[in-house]
Amino acid sequence: MASTVHGGCHCGAVRFEANVETSPELLDCNCSICARTGFLHLIVPHQNFTLLDGEGVLTSYKFGSGQADHLFCKHCGVKSFYQPRSHPESWSVNYSCLDTGHGLKPTTREFDGRNWEAAKTRL
Repeated sequence: MASTVHGGCHCGAVRFEANVETSPELLDCNCSICARTGFLHLIVPHQNFTLLDGEGVLTSYKFGSGQADHLFCKHCGVKSFYQPRSHPESWSVNYSCLDTGHGLKPTTREFDGRNWEAAKTRL
């Protein structure tokens, strides 16, 4: 069963909507950036995601392999979604950036992003 959720950054300059399963699986990654920011990955196929506002306020940060495109609001610094290297056909939405009242009932699975090459086979 699918549900439409809305979310965005802290200041509201970035806003999006996404069609997701009502009981999605979240990935809790321990890599250097996710562990420091508390990012909980809700994987959303590109075709199920719409950026409503904020394209012009997103700033990109790439590190390591340069394959992931981390997109931050240049006003408040929040990364509400980004292009992960693990799912090139999807966005990774920060579950914590969804508007309240969405009604999702997720489960969470740990992902060993510190050992990405070995862990990617278990995605």
